[in-house]
Amino acid sequence: MAISTYGAEAKAVSDESGTYTPGLSCLLIDRDEAGRLAAMLKAIADPTRLQLLRLIERAPKGEACVCDLTECLGLRQPTVSHHLKVMTEAGLLNRERRGTWVWYSLNHDGLRRVREILDPASADEPERVAA
Repeated sequence: MAISTYGAEAKAVSDESGTYTPGLSCLLIDRDEAGRLAAMLKAIADPTRLQLLRLIERAPKGEACVCDLTECLGLRQPTVSHHLKVMTEAGLLNRERRGTWVWYSLNHDGLRRVREILDPASADEPERVAA
């Protein structure tokens, strides 16, 4: 994540050992990055979308067709498609058209970014490889 400083507010602090410590304003997330991350969080801050993510994650091949998702949720296709579009645009899902149907799978990079928002220490951990 990008780090920004904001003018005179960015003051360095020296502790008793003489070690340089940047002021808090030096640790801000870049405003554009904060906007992208907020859009990702908004995209999953909906019960139906969380259900969709879980359904896709647990699908036999890690992907699901819109037709299967509408049946599972008991919702109409336009409603499900809208939710899937929001999550795809936020970078949480991948979309692939096959004939007349569209299949969705998890975008693992997008989900990793969400994990890093919620647990910044996870950014330092090595990525697990799915079997």
